[in-house]
Order: sequence, then C-alpha cells, then structure tokens
Amino acid sequence: MKKQILLSAVLACISVFSAAAQKEPVDYVNPFVGTTNYGTTNPGALTPHGMMSVTPFNVMGVPEGDKDKDKQWWSTPYEFNNKYLTGFAHVNLSGVGCPELGSLLLMPTTGKLDVDYHNYGSFYQGETANPGYYTNILDKYNVKCELTATPRTSMARFTFPAGQSNILLNLGEGLTNESGATVRFVNDREIEGTKLLGTFCYNPQAVFPIYFVMRINKVPAKRGYWKMMRPMGVAAQWDDTAGKYKLYTAYTKEISGDDIGVWFTYDTTAEEVIEVSMGVSFVSIENARLNLDTEQSGKNFSQVLADARMRWNEDLSRILVEGGTEEQKTVFYTALYHTLIHPNILQDVNGQYPAMESDQILTTKGERYTVFSLWDTYRNVHQLLTLVYPERQLQMVRSMLDMYREHGWLPKWELYGRETLTMEGDPSIPVVVDTWLKGLRDFDIDLAYEAMYKSATLPGAENLLRPDNDDYMSLGYVPLREQYDNSVSHALEYYIADYSLSLLEDALGKRAAEQGKKAEARKYQADARLFYNRSLGYKHYYSKEFGTFRPILPDGQFYSPFNPRQGENFEPNSGFHEGCAWNYSFYVPHDVKGLARLMGGQKPFIEKLQRVFDDGLYDPANEPDIAYAHLFSYFKGEEWRTQKETRRLLQKYFKNAPDGIPGNDDTGTMSTWAIFNMIGFYPDCPGDPYYTLTTPVFDKVVIRLDSDTWGSDKLVIETGRPSTESLYIREMELGGKKLSRYRISHEELVKGGVLRFILR
Repeated sequence: MKKQILLSAVLACISVFSAAAQKEPVDYVNPFVGTTNYGTTNPGALTPHGMMSVTPFNVMGVPEGDKDKDKQWWSTPYEFNNKYLTGFAHVNLSGVGCPELGSLLLMPTTGKLDVDYHNYGSFYQGETANPGYYTNILDKYNVKCELTATPRTSMARFTFPAGQSNILLNLGEGLTNESGATVRFVNDREIEGTKLLGTFCYNPQAVFPIYFVMRINKVPAKRGYWKMMRPMGVAAQWDDTAGKYKLYTAYTKEISGDDIGVWFTYDTTAEEVIEVSMGVSFVSIENARLNLDTEQSGKNFSQVLADARMRWNEDLSRILVEGGTEEQKTVFYTALYHTLIHPNILQDVNGQYPAMESDQILTTKGERYTVFSLWDTYRNVHQLLTLVYPERQLQMVRSMLDMYREHGWLPKWELYGRETLTMEGDPSIPVVVDTWLKGLRDFDIDLAYEAMYKSATLPGAENLLRPDNDDYMSLGYVPLREQYDNSVSHALEYYIADYSLSLLEDALGKRAAEQGKKAEARKYQADARLFYNRSLGYKHYYSKEFGTFRPILPDGQFYSPFNPRQGENFEPNSGFHEGCAWNYSFYVPHDVKGLARLMGGQKPFIEKLQRVFDDGLYDPANEPDIAYAHLFSYFKGEEWRTQKETRRLLQKYFKNAPDGIPGNDDTGTMSTWAIFNMIGFYPDCPGDPYYTLTTPVFDKVVIRLDSDTWGSDKLVIETGRPSTESLYIREMELGGKKLSRYRISHEELVKGGVLRFILR
C-alpha cells in the first residue's frame, strides 16, 4: 500500500513537471490584470475579437465602498476589489472611459423569489478566470457559477444546492445610460427580446438595440416577468404594487418597460447543474437565434470552453517568447490578450450587420468590425495587427471604408454602427496610410484617399471630423475660442493626420508617375507639399517663455495666465484634452528634430525631455506622451535613454496584478505599448512605417508571419545579455548585417528575418 502511495506521488510530481514544461501561451494570461486602478478591463469570458463577452457585474448595489456605478463616473462592469455580484453582463467593452453596454444581467439565486437587485445580490468567493472562462461561488446561495463564450454566444453553468432555485434576467439595469426593453416567452425554456443601449460619452442620440435569445436546458416549475411599477396617487390605495416590483405569475405573453425582467423557478436537487445559453445580435431576434443555434449546436459547456481556449492559444501563439521571468511572460501574454479583444466583429453568422448611421441591414462577405476607439488605437494597436494579424487588419480597414460608403465619413470613435465623435483629431488617416505603406494593399486606396482628402479639406461647417477646420486651414493652428476647449490637442492631432496624408500622396504620386499619369502625379505631389507644410503648424504653439506648447487666442496672442502643469489629474484645462501642456509638448513625432531646433537644439531638447521623466511630468496612461521615451533615439549618442526609460516604465507600471496597467487600457493601447517594448521595437510615429529599437525583455522572440503577405514565415528577435542586469545595447544585427541605426523601416524588419541585440 505504501509503495502504491509513493508511486502515485512520484507520478503526480512527474505529471506536474511535465505540465510545467508544456505550458502554453494561454496559460500565462491573467484576466484580472487591469481590473482595478481604473484599468477598465474585466475578467469575463470571450473569444478573440468576439461580439459576445460575459462578465461578472459587481458595480451595482455595492453595500460598502464607493466603487459603484451610481456613486461616481464609472465605465466598467467589474472592479476587482468589489465582491458583491448582481448578475453576469452580456456584451461588454474592455478598456474604455465611458459607461456603455454591460446589460442583460443573468443571476442565479435560491430560496424565496426576490427580484429587487438591492436584495438578491450576493458576495462571492473563489473566483478564477482564464481566457474563455470565469467562475465564482455565491456566498448567499452556495451556487457555483461558470461562464464561457463563443464569438456571438455565451453559456453559463450554475450548480445549485437542493431546494428552490431561481434564474433571473434583469433587463432594467446595466452599465449603459439608456433604458427600455421588450421580452417575450417563446416556450417554457426560451425567451427573446431587445434592449436599447447607447449614449456613449455624452452623445445622447447615439443609441442602438441589442437583440437576444436566452435558452435554458431545463423546464422550470414556474416562470414569469417582473416590472417596477410607477408610484400612484389615490389609486395606490387599491394597488399594493405601486412603486414596487410587481411579479407576473400568470401572464407570459410580451412585456415592455424601463425596469423589467424575467424569472424562472426550479426545485433542484443537491449539486444539480442548469445551463443557460444566450445568443445576441445587433440585427434581429431571428439572427440572435441563428447565432445561438449555429455556434452552440451539439456542444456542451466543456466543448464550448475547449473551443474558446483553442482560439485564444492559436492567436497568442503567433508570438512565442523565451527567457525572461514568469511574471514578464504573464505581463506579455496578458497584454496580447487585451489587445485582441477590440475591435470586435459586428456581423452575424449569416454576414448581416447594421449599416453605419442607418436603419439598413447589409451583408458582408468578410468580417465587419466595430468598436473603433481610434484616438487610442491609431498609435500602436493597428501597427501590431498589421505585422502579426494582417488578415484582420485588412478586414478592419475594409470595415472603415464601408463605413465611409454608408455614412460619408471614416470613423472617429465608432460604436456598433454609431459615430460617437469621442475625442479629437482625424485618426482614421494614420491607420489607413500606415496599413497601405507597409504593403497591405488589398483594399480600395482611391476610395480611401477620397475619404481622407474630404475630411482634411472640407470647411468646418460641413466637416464632421474637423469642425474647426476653417481656423486650421487659414491660420495653421486652432485658436482657443472657449476657456476649456481642446484647441491645441485638436491641432496636434490634425498635424499627425496631415503628415500621414502627405506620405500617402507622395507614394501615390510616384505610382502615378510610373504609370505615365503626369498630371495626376503633379497633383499628388503638390498636395503632399501642402499637407506636409500644414503638419509643421505646431510651431505656432511653442512658447519660449515656458518652453512648452501654449494655447493661442483668436487675436494671435498666447493665452494668459498660463500654467503648463494645469490639467494634471484630469482637472479642467484650457487648450488640452485630458492632460497638461507637458503631456503634449513633445507630441510632434513626425518632426522630432524640427521640434528640437525650435527648443534650442539637441542638448536643451534632451534635457527638457529627460526632465519630463525625472520630475514626474510623464503620464503613462495619456496617449499623446506614451512614445516620449523613444524620442531620445532620434539623436546619436542618446539612444541609451530610450533603453533605460522603456525598461523602467515597464517595470514600474506593468505587473501581474489587478492594478498592473497604468490606468485605462484604452481598448488595448496601453497593453500594446508593453508588447512592443518588451520585444524590442516601437512604432513611435503613427502613419510612418518605421520602428524605433529598444532593449528587449526576452532572450528570444519568434513572431509567426504570414508568408504570403511578408515573404517570410517568421521574424526572430534574439538578445545576448552577459547578465540578467544587462540593459544597454552594445551592438545590433539585422539579417546578419551590422546595424548602427536605431530606427528601421517595416520593410527592413520583415525582410531581415533575424534582429539580434548584444547587450552590455
């Protein structure tokens, strides 16, 4: 007997070591990273770029603390430090700054039926999450909850104790600021309906419906609806439901209202499992059912989970890393996981989707994407997708062009077919230009140019994307016309967009010349000069007095009184959006050396830029300054500062912990910053197909490339380091040839095949 026990222990140890040796990328992901400190990620179950996500909703009715959606500005369905659940939300956003979606709240309970979330909420314990899976145990009910998902559907598995058990679907509450829903019973086990969502980031007209079908695998003992009734006057004497939740126990047709829900009651045995499946669509109830039937047909919970895990592992395995610590691998693969959540698909399994800003339903032959948080993602996310997931980046650009066909404008911050106009600038331009210049050209570039030229040149009164274009085109800058407008931020974004447009026009001009189209070539060349010169308008804002950018009044004078640090910590600020002047004054990535000359030359520029990091003026969660560390490498002999600061910032702000992202992840933008810098290069100038090199974290990185796209099936980054403390680059090789430059083109990178760093 003892021998058997010993043998079993040995075999168990072998099994553990074997499992450790076979650890896959998916095993390194920690979905709880970024779920506090306003990182606004959540640990819910989803698939890469999936429409469906299902996540614990713990920001409503919180009995203690202030992390409640109704107590402050709140933009996420989950907060790590909250432990009070009021349901599981279906279809959620990851890394955004405004409340939206997070509705269709599914909740298991036991005992007497109670539909008031103030009462039925429960503390929980034992929560675990990994890609495609989430679980916890509800203290109040002793119910084990498990969640998984397909691209367009979810499945919940509830394990109940013996006695009366209930399943609730709350359609009245959620993260969205919109209200109103309709639901009906199809049969004892199935319901269908719709709920209104929208009003994202101050746009009250940007609303849209979500359609759903929910199916339970067991017939309930009882079922019905609930609705919050209006308070009554005199009539309340004869109606005891006035101002209360009314239970409908004998009515099962259709019900509508602002605060309604559906309940199912069961007599369960101990450890009885009930599964609840949900399909959603933004087109119709019929499509929600089609999505559910198609993606879950013949599959149980374990099969759906296995498929979700496989999808994640395949995507994460496109980048394989060796060396580094276990924590660094977790940070890396979790960041990649976050980057692959948005943009997400919008079309149903039959290809149908809601057209942009229209009541039309159209059909796509490929993927139609949504959630284009472009002010964030144009800086690095789309560059990563272009390199590693080019087939998806192409589909995203095609989606953007389809939006132009449908709506007349490229997206700015698009959400489920509605343009929210959140943030500033003209961010589609750098994305499209970068994609095309790097060689992904299977889209209509002439249509794209038409769309970009339109937003760059139309007068402000006709211009959805650049409402202050009159001033910008006539003056070369945007003056401060209201105390707290974002004039400087607007202009800096336009400069980047116009520089990108000039690069494309230069390339199109060369193409036209090669084709013998001389007049067309001259037009492109002239426009390239025009937009390039416009991109240098940032010089108007430079104040020698403060050494920073400064708002300009309509009369051409600098705004006064002026404090370059005003705007820290999201306080109101004149001219700058969500930041101070220091967060924006180096945001001229297309003319770094020109900016240096403006600031007095290389030495004062470097000293001032270093001061940003030394004096705490750098905001790691504010997009305009996230590439500041890479600007040192534009100057020979100063590259070591890039290497030092990128490593320091990685160690300080990115951790395997709930607060392991430095603020809002911004639909993967912060995570992508970490990804690029951990593998040794970064696209610091949006639209320009170049990377700045820095010290990799890992000894070896293998990026699986699409050989049809890039002419090679992999890119290898190798790093030789004398010790774990080695930081600075001594020498570099690309494709076996010595490399002395710290900026290389995308073409050089993918053709080189092997990028080698030797550290000192």
